[in-house]
Amino acid sequence: MPKPDFPPNTLSDEGNPLWIDELANADPNHAVHVVRDLEPAEALKRLGANPESFRSVELPDSKPSDHHSLPSTALGIEPGTGAALLAGRIGDWTFVYDDSGYTNDDTLLALSDGGRSAATSYFSINADASLTYAVDGEQLAWVNIDDLDLETDLPEMPAELRAAFEAAGTVDLDYLEPGEADYSIAMRAVCTLSGLTCTIDDIRRIPLLGVAFG
Repeated sequence: MPKPDFPPNTLSDEGNPLWIDELANADPNHAVHVVRDLEPAEALKRLGANPESFRSVELPDSKPSDHHSLPSTALGIEPGTGAALLAGRIGDWTFVYDDSGYTNDDTLLALSDGGRSAATSYFSINADASLTYAVDGEQLAWVNIDDLDLETDLPEMPAELRAAFEAAGTVDLDYLEPGEADYSIAMRAVCTLSGLTCTIDDIRRIPLLGVAFG
């Protein structure tokens, strides 16, 4: 596996996309959904959010505490009282960031209805990491990072997802054998799938929608 195909200064030392790290609180339990050819408002609706509560969002420069995410800060949501969802579109792909992991794989199928490709990367407070991939309302792959063997599993993946993992690459960390999958590979793969190999400044420059959820 090659090194991650990301521009300079877009990954942390642990290999996590920095724009996601910037959005998250200090101890994240979160998910990133991506879907092709669907507007942010429709993506939020399909995830179960109430359209009457959607708000245009400008991300603040900082968070009031380690327990806040940037979206929760922007929406005035106190930690532990619900999730903050943030949606935006870059190119053909829309992302929805869920700062508390309240949305789940079931809603991914709704995102992909209508012939679309969609994926969800989830990372829990207990370091459970996974990626789910769906097309046209059908789940085609679920990847548990604990069980991922890149050499044997990549050839069995759908072509679009396999290319995303190949572009996500591997990072050299002390706890890994060379070429072994790290816990951030799913977040990198969801970004390479959707072209979101960007910076937090790129996210700040696009129209953003936010909503309280849960």
